[in-house]
Amino acid sequence: MRTFGVEEELLIVDPVTGMPLALADALLAGYEEPATETGLSQELKLEQIETQTRPCHSYAELLQQIRRGRAMADEAARRHGARVAAIATSPLASNTHTTPDPRYAAMLDHFGIIATEQLTCGFHVHTSVESPEEGVVVLDHIRDKLAVLTALSANSPYWRGLPTGFDSYRTQAWNRWPTSGPSSLFGSLTAYRRVVQRLLDTGVVLDEGMIYFDARIARNQPTVEVRVADVCLRAEDAALIAVLVRALVETASLEMLDGVDPTPVPTALLRMAGWRASNSGLRGDLLDFGDFRPQPAADVVWALVDYLSPVLDDQGELALVKAGIAEILGRGNGALEQRDSAARYSARHRDGGNPPGSEALAAVVSHAAKVTVRGTATGAFKDPGAFKDPVPLLTRVRRP
Repeated sequence: MRTFGVEEELLIVDPVTGMPLALADALLAGYEEPATETGLSQELKLEQIETQTRPCHSYAELLQQIRRGRAMADEAARRHGARVAAIATSPLASNTHTTPDPRYAAMLDHFGIIATEQLTCGFHVHTSVESPEEGVVVLDHIRDKLAVLTALSANSPYWRGLPTGFDSYRTQAWNRWPTSGPSSLFGSLTAYRRVVQRLLDTGVVLDEGMIYFDARIARNQPTVEVRVADVCLRAEDAALIAVLVRALVETASLEMLDGVDPTPVPTALLRMAGWRASNSGLRGDLLDFGDFRPQPAADVVWALVDYLSPVLDDQGELALVKAGIAEILGRGNGALEQRDSAARYSARHRDGGNPPGSEALAAVVSHAAKVTVRGTATGAFKDPGAFKDPVPLLTRVRRP
């Protein structure tokens, strides 16, 4: 069975006001990565921190790793009076602070407001492949199904203090980068490398790390990296989506062996599918990945499960996936949970009918911080090698 692992980007937040806090460098200053366990690292903005799992073999193992990473990040944040929240955009407007790094400084200089405002948190799934050649086959076969993952994971309905009308506004903000979004069919590793090199030759992007395709061949690991998902509010949803990605990769490889060609869907249609998933999530229609016409979101999600059923059944994951999908469709994705949290606050304070104010959005963040670490035994994480001596309380540094 293929191994898989994930990277999660988490917001660092004030637990009272809900505002993002630029504390990533402080959190990491007291952290030493355990050699065989999950890790923490910086990202573009000091208001976010990334967790990484090791390669895993099962849903249960991956879920444990995701929860461990969240617990480590939250414990580090608590040392500075902060928390982490698995939400893909900040509900509240704030200034952002770029991580001190020459590459990030160059991005800020080159891309202006795109880099300045790019406080978004994604969820990246890495699945092992036997070779880069197999990886390109996978990219060609899975490209038309990825929008379903955007809808399932959508967890960013607010942007800079405003309701956006989108379930995944992170997708819209992220797609301002010049290389983001769906890619065309490649057909071979040579063609993939040629496209990447031609993009680099334009001088528009700084390096290969900025090839932000929805799915790409990882630069430093023998994996396919799927990048379309918002960071998920609930750890169990994140692990479930990773299981779906691994099944997509395995199904694509089997189709190659059976001589099944990838469906030549125009990239423009893939953009429509991604936009639709970003906009309405699971609330309305998605574009069916067979004919790219609107169908009820639940029908399209179940169609994906049916498509993956042979592999999921063979791997002993079909019942788990069916139960997990039924739960998400029943309660909604993270975007719905955020909106419900704001509505509950407004109802308690007799402020219904108006767009949520800063207090309601702070309540959204507070709820998210609690859900983020649910099941992680927060405060009980004990790893004597993970952190150095405690550092001073820094709750108020770099406040907006």
